[in-house]
Amino acid sequence: MEVKDILFSLSIALFAGLMLSRLAKLLKLPAVTAYLVAGILVGPFCLGAFGVPGLGFTSRENVKAFGIISDVALGFIAFSIGNEFRLSQLKSIGKQATVIGILQAVFTTLLVDVALITLHFIMPEQLSLSAAIVLGAVASATAPAATLMVVRQYKAKGPLTDTLLPVVAIDDAVGLMLFSISFGIAKAFIPGGTISVTSIIVEPIIEVVLSIGLGAGMGYAFTFFERFFHSRSKRLSMSVAFVLLTVGVSLLKTEIGGIHIGFSSLLACMMLGTIFCNICDFSAELMDRLDRWTAPIFILFFVLSGAEFELSILTELLIVLVGVVYIVFRCLGKYFGAFLSAKMVKSPDTVRKYLGVTLFPQAGVALGMALKATDPVHGLGAVGVVVANITLFSVLIYELVGPFLTKIALEKAGEVDPEGKVSARHEHKKAMEEKALLEAQTASTDDAKA
Repeated sequence: MEVKDILFSLSIALFAGLMLSRLAKLLKLPAVTAYLVAGILVGPFCLGAFGVPGLGFTSRENVKAFGIISDVALGFIAFSIGNEFRLSQLKSIGKQATVIGILQAVFTTLLVDVALITLHFIMPEQLSLSAAIVLGAVASATAPAATLMVVRQYKAKGPLTDTLLPVVAIDDAVGLMLFSISFGIAKAFIPGGTISVTSIIVEPIIEVVLSIGLGAGMGYAFTFFERFFHSRSKRLSMSVAFVLLTVGVSLLKTEIGGIHIGFSSLLACMMLGTIFCNICDFSAELMDRLDRWTAPIFILFFVLSGAEFELSILTELLIVLVGVVYIVFRCLGKYFGAFLSAKMVKSPDTVRKYLGVTLFPQAGVALGMALKATDPVHGLGAVGVVVANITLFSVLIYELVGPFLTKIALEKAGEVDPEGKVSARHEHKKAMEEKALLEAQTASTDDAKA
């Protein structure tokens, strides 16, 4: 692609995502749904079907050419997740949140695995065993961005909210580990694949340990070098540099003695955020500024994800059936997994009843897992495409109803402040009016003194 075509495609993708988000707001739908739909509209099956370079994305290969954006976006998503592992917040409910976070994720994976593997034996041509195993691990992941958005929008406070935030962070950390193990097992069942204890057990453990070590090392280096700067903008730039560096290093792959050595960029960046938020005393302020800076990257990430959605798969009713089964059993896994584990650690009734519902949303991390399955070198080939499309189909459904259900659960738990968001434009106008009034009062006082 020529440079002008790249710029045209990215600008159209960003513009389409933003404009559809306005429509989504009117319909009271989450913005991420709008971004995914925008991706479909500018993708190969709609606008890109005209074959005009720069006018949308003309093919899946055209979309994959922007893979660096997805890698960077996933790095920042994981960095944000890591910032929820604040020791000061985990001291009171750390044990409960850890037990719930681990058990409900494992329970969900096992339940979805059982359901989809059973479905595989019923319709082996439509759903491979490899796809069923990988989708079980993908089911464990939640959407921290969507969940936190609802919590912050309605200023939720209480036992449910206090448990939810760390559980969401732990949930995705466990999900990444479950995915690594399941991915190794699934690769053994694709044509030409073999069952290897090394790929199933040794390599995932090495990947997790190395990723945590990489993230921790980068976190300490980050907190050391940021001390040389006092400007907020330069500290922001330093944080961007270290996230990009961590993502770059985590993409390195090698092989030693027949063992594939690699990193998980998600886990490494998550650890980077964890070390940073627990050592740096102004991490919360910097994260707020970073969230604003990364907004366009996240929009492009979801639009590109939507552009990869294979609309042709919707004509295969049996594949749609797989998606529906996946959604139903994932919801059952999240609800009963959270309920049983919360009961085990003797959490309050509100946590037992409603925590599972707040874990329904699914987006960024799950999409990242699904995209890994489509990797042309280390992925699952045609099986990965099926995994990605079922995940995208489910994400559209989850993001349509997930945040709304989270809001209802928080309301039922009595932890919602009904005050909603305030327009930044209105806030600025109000601030200017207050400033003008203050200046007028000061001038009046000066005239009186004169």
